[in-house]
Amino acid sequence: MIVLRHCQSEFNRLFTATRKDPGISDPPLSRHGLRQADELVMRLADRNIRRIVVSPYTRALQTAAPIARALGIVPTVSPIIRERAAFSCDIGSPRSKLALDWPALDFTDLDEIWWSQGEESPESVEQRAALFRAEMAANPDWKHTLVVTHWAFLLAFAHTSVENGSWLEIDPRVPLPAV
Repeated sequence: MIVLRHCQSEFNRLFTATRKDPGISDPPLSRHGLRQADELVMRLADRNIRRIVVSPYTRALQTAAPIARALGIVPTVSPIIRERAAFSCDIGSPRSKLALDWPALDFTDLDEIWWSQGEESPESVEQRAALFRAEMAANPDWKHTLVVTHWAFLLAFAHTSVENGSWLEIDPRVPLPAV
């Protein structure tokens, strides 16, 4: 499967420049991030993607949207692959707002407030990543799945740091090496 870190968000743009939390909850993609997302359509065109699983954060949904549109796939929204709650950007949008902003997607399995309240421990993210890895390993379509997620989740899931708009190819059946 392909595990993709969302493209550059406004939070990422400002945080990279200042190293300070800019106080933006559920930030959208920056202009650069929108270009990155459009470029991913061509970069992933030959990957035989048949399923897209996406985090409910706006930046992840915006990253997945052009790919899903080009492939004619309706993404599955999954809060298990959300970012670790540590910054202002990790406060999401309520389910009701997401449903209005993204009417083609199904948010019925999401709680109204689906993100972590307060800072989330690295162990909690590791547990979510292990659960998702097991779910994907049991899914016969894992080889044809694109997962659009976040830095800390990817770190827990693959033990690797990934830049905005970059991805890893992962076999979820292969255990991770010990850290």
